[in-house]
Amino acid sequence: MGRKWRQAAAVAVWLGLAAVAVPAGAEDAPPASQAALVKSLLPAVVNITARAEVPDEPAEGVQAATSLSSSSYKIRVNAGSGFIIDPNGLIGTNWHVVDGAFEIVVTFADGSTADATLVQAARSIDLALLKVAADHPLPAIRWGDSSKMEVGDPVLAIGNALGVGMSVSGGIISALNRNISDTPYDDFIQTDAAINHGNSGGPLFNLQGEVIGVNSALISPTSANAGLGFALPSNDAREVLDRLAHPGAYSRPAFLGVKVQAISREMAEALGLTGSATMIVAGVMPTGPADKAGLQAGDIIRTLDGRPIADDRALLRDVAVLKPGRTVTLGILRDDAAIDLPVTLGAWPQMMWERNAAPPSPVSHLRVAPDLGMQVATLTAPQATGSPIAPLVTGVLVTAVQSGTDAARRGLESGDLVLEVGRRKVVTDAEFRDAIAAARAAGRNYALLLVYPKKPPGGAQVPGPHWVAVRVSVD
Repeated sequence: MGRKWRQAAAVAVWLGLAAVAVPAGAEDAPPASQAALVKSLLPAVVNITARAEVPDEPAEGVQAATSLSSSSYKIRVNAGSGFIIDPNGLIGTNWHVVDGAFEIVVTFADGSTADATLVQAARSIDLALLKVAADHPLPAIRWGDSSKMEVGDPVLAIGNALGVGMSVSGGIISALNRNISDTPYDDFIQTDAAINHGNSGGPLFNLQGEVIGVNSALISPTSANAGLGFALPSNDAREVLDRLAHPGAYSRPAFLGVKVQAISREMAEALGLTGSATMIVAGVMPTGPADKAGLQAGDIIRTLDGRPIADDRALLRDVAVLKPGRTVTLGILRDDAAIDLPVTLGAWPQMMWERNAAPPSPVSHLRVAPDLGMQVATLTAPQATGSPIAPLVTGVLVTAVQSGTDAARRGLESGDLVLEVGRRKVVTDAEFRDAIAAARAAGRNYALLLVYPKKPPGGAQVPGPHWVAVRVSVD
């Protein structure tokens, strides 16, 4: 939930999936107290910290920086949540939590941490699957059946609220099948359990200890919770995450090639409609499956394979989970005549799929240059005279940091002073290079730098040195 009104990504592909049977053991009685229930759930929930490199727009009138300047980018740190779905280390979360991340760190309930890698993601439904190396089976969540939840049912939200750490909030389901964005696919569970920035990707539990939703969005007049939190239904999330876990399964889904629109009260009166008609065709893609079948703008769609369709969003969700090539029957009303129209579904057009919904490419593995992508220089007398901190410390001056390097991603920039490397004081550029070489020779992946920054990191008000671990070798 990276902004005040956090809309989940276009849910165009996998929402509205059929109900999934509750796994064995889900009918077990919950713990005797709510505290005991929460204690039993916490080990399967994780905090996520994701660091991504994003462009740093220069101020108006300022020329763009060169590739060796650290001012052409900035590091975005996302705090989010996730939950273990497989004892072998698979973790579910929101895509927007790890979007573009070059580093993903998972913190477990016991305080231990692990590096995570992105297995795959479904951008269109805002879900991602992560993997951590596990030397022992991890405690996994139990899925619940979101279709059985009703307004008023009590729920618990667990996650990294506002980045402060694992937090638990409670409430009820306030509404179902919520549409909160400008796409026709939303099917959110609304809850008044406190959902804040950092809760994204965390689980929404029922009181049987089952996950019935993935906390993904909030609506608020401020940046904090206002009682309107939204979760992706578990039946949708479970199916998507299962597909992401199996290579090759996430191919282009079925495509109807039609734009449908909800029928308002005024539209129904203008059409002379009575009864439960809910959607009308507003447009048909030329040469698409619906066009080839003879569907026309103005047709009123009532059923899919004989089943009534709740609304326009439900139609597109139900079609999206079918396989291309399958023939379905649309029950339509045209000029007061009921028609059963067979339509052979196609696959999403490749260009549309790649632009809007294709799984992301993994972030390329970082390669470390021999000089770490840093240019350093022995601090000269004129430089020391012009620096407010140089008279107080000794070190080497950072003169440039190449964009995309680990040093840049750790926040080093031109103007910083490096005081020590691996607990060795460095005064000349040669000493700096020797200390980096010593770390490599010792077989270490990282070297520890004591840095006196040109400006306090992270908006801190108190200046002073801090330790930074910079990668010197790649696995």
